[in-house]
Amino acid sequence: MERVRGAYGNGAIFGGSYGWASAGRFHHAQSQVHRFLNCIGGYTRSVNTYSTGAAEVLVPHVLGDTRGLNVAHTTWPVIEANTRLIVMFGGAPERNAQVNSGGISRHVLRDSLRAARSNGCEIVSISPIRDDVLPDLGARWLPIVPTTDVALMLALAHTLLEEGLHDIEFLKRYTEGFDRFSAYVRGATDGIAKSAQWASTITRIEADDIRRLAREMTGTRTMIMMAWALQRSEHGEQPYWMAITLAAMLGQIGLPGGGFGFGYGSINGIGVPVHGFSWPSLPQGRNAVGDFIPVARISDMLLGPGEAYEYNGETRHYPDIKLIYWAGGNPFHHHQDLHRLNRAWQRPETVIVHDSWWNATVRRADIVFPVLTQLERDDIACSSRDRLISPSHRIRTVAGGMTDFDVFSALARRLDTEDVFTEGRSTEEWLRFLYDEAVARAGSAGFPLPDFDQFWQGGAIVLPEPNDQPGLLEAFRADPLENRLKTPSGRIEIHSATIDSFSYDDCPGHPQWLEPQEWLGAAKSAEFPLHLISNQPVGRLHSQYDNGKASRQRKRQGREPVRIHPADADRRQLSDDDVVMVFNERGACLAVVETCAGLLEGVVQLATGAWFDPRGDEERPLDVHGNPNVLTRDVGTSRLSQGTAAHSCLVEIRKYTGVIPEVRVFEQPQFELPGSGSQDH
Repeated sequence: MERVRGAYGNGAIFGGSYGWASAGRFHHAQSQVHRFLNCIGGYTRSVNTYSTGAAEVLVPHVLGDTRGLNVAHTTWPVIEANTRLIVMFGGAPERNAQVNSGGISRHVLRDSLRAARSNGCEIVSISPIRDDVLPDLGARWLPIVPTTDVALMLALAHTLLEEGLHDIEFLKRYTEGFDRFSAYVRGATDGIAKSAQWASTITRIEADDIRRLAREMTGTRTMIMMAWALQRSEHGEQPYWMAITLAAMLGQIGLPGGGFGFGYGSINGIGVPVHGFSWPSLPQGRNAVGDFIPVARISDMLLGPGEAYEYNGETRHYPDIKLIYWAGGNPFHHHQDLHRLNRAWQRPETVIVHDSWWNATVRRADIVFPVLTQLERDDIACSSRDRLISPSHRIRTVAGGMTDFDVFSALARRLDTEDVFTEGRSTEEWLRFLYDEAVARAGSAGFPLPDFDQFWQGGAIVLPEPNDQPGLLEAFRADPLENRLKTPSGRIEIHSATIDSFSYDDCPGHPQWLEPQEWLGAAKSAEFPLHLISNQPVGRLHSQYDNGKASRQRKRQGREPVRIHPADADRRQLSDDDVVMVFNERGACLAVVETCAGLLEGVVQLATGAWFDPRGDEERPLDVHGNPNVLTRDVGTSRLSQGTAAHSCLVEIRKYTGVIPEVRVFEQPQFELPGSGSQDH
């Protein structure tokens, strides 16, 4: 680290971390590594997330901030009491709602949707996968061609316009640029009316069903829910922009139980009533290096130092990274086109990784610090999306084991920054410091907490649910002048002059249907006729504990199941439990067939998170475990956000006839030690 800093500067260090390493507020790997690197002069960082990267850039242009995406959602109690029609784009899968960054006091998705149904709310699920919504809710399923949701919403908008069902007064008072959008919908700008018949040929949803849904949405209190997954595709900004626009046309934004919201069911915390203060976290300090990349562009950065790229109206240049320091997360799980990432990973001079397991990223590091797991550390669990604060006691002690904090403290000592990094506090003293801050914040909000010793000896504390919490944009609706949005117009920007000024053909000035390169309507589908959905797994969080019992019990023959419609399986002479190769021009992986009638024909589903286990040819090895990111494209959603486009992916499947390799990624790796040949560790 001293050599790299001295020869190239701190900007040559990439501080990689992607959270989900711990529920604790202190032993949070991302906070620890960023604090450490800031103490020694900074690092090149990443911005945005894989979860919502496209939306994080787009939504502030439309609403002025990320309300409805990351914060300030209309809460479940309000939806239960007032919403009479929920239209879900991408469903609300219960498997995703089992997790929440920082911890969970109560799982709410199932009970909340059941309560809404009991109060007379109808649910429509628009998704290529039937079980993206709980089966006992009696939802109406409209199977849709993946990544064509914008075409459907444009047709809904066209129906509202043609039948005079849109709320003209709301659009005049609260939005900007509707006239330009409506001209596009009617076909005045390109000669194509975005009618229900037009959308039917794209989405495979009947035109009559589209018109019926539009009339239902305008005739009752409607909530448009859109999964985070929809913006993880080519032009992923468009469905979010279009959902806001459609909600504005209905005129229900700011009314109890009406409007829109993103991410319900994507994690547990969306829609949970919370109080207006945040829990404390480990301070990360100030980064003296100003450079950054969009988080999903790491391979581009490593393969093209100095190359120009566009991002949110700027022309930027990729830095020349000599050292990667990674703690928390597994890029060889969540990044796209893993063979390309593998090539890019060879470019830095040194890769340093903290982890507890020999996953694919650790196996590709030069220096590995084995750190303790959450079960072996004391911490405090709490979440800004929940009302929970709880002691998190270690359940076992490992002699000589080190936490991330221990490692960074020792390194900081050698770099003469220990006092800055630790501030003279031990782990227990940091826990007491953070808890004292939590006591002060909760006390200011009217919620007294016990002292640390009493807290540490007790159990979880759950603050009472707020009596009342305003709905999304409720204050803006009540007085759009007093509560103007932080957009240039102060209103909802259906047309954004700012985005329009960027002149991006892949993200123009208002929502549009922009045909992806890979979808079932593309010419490429003749060669690769199946659309791959690589969604979240049931038995683990992302790739965490894929080596554990819960995850491995859900595999078939030791590898991931790939779900396929029975008709698509019959065309390929495939049966349940066949080992198959899923492939395209980017790569191939082995998986095991699981037929499922609850898929749209032409769609296959292979969950993410199987630890990358490539074998054979160095240029394009076969992943034998079932990692879908050997197949996904490593391209940005658009020049606006450069988010991930994982869900724009075409593949083919055939029965694997070779000798089936064993999955070896859970075994100890072998090491090449200088002068001693290969040996087991």
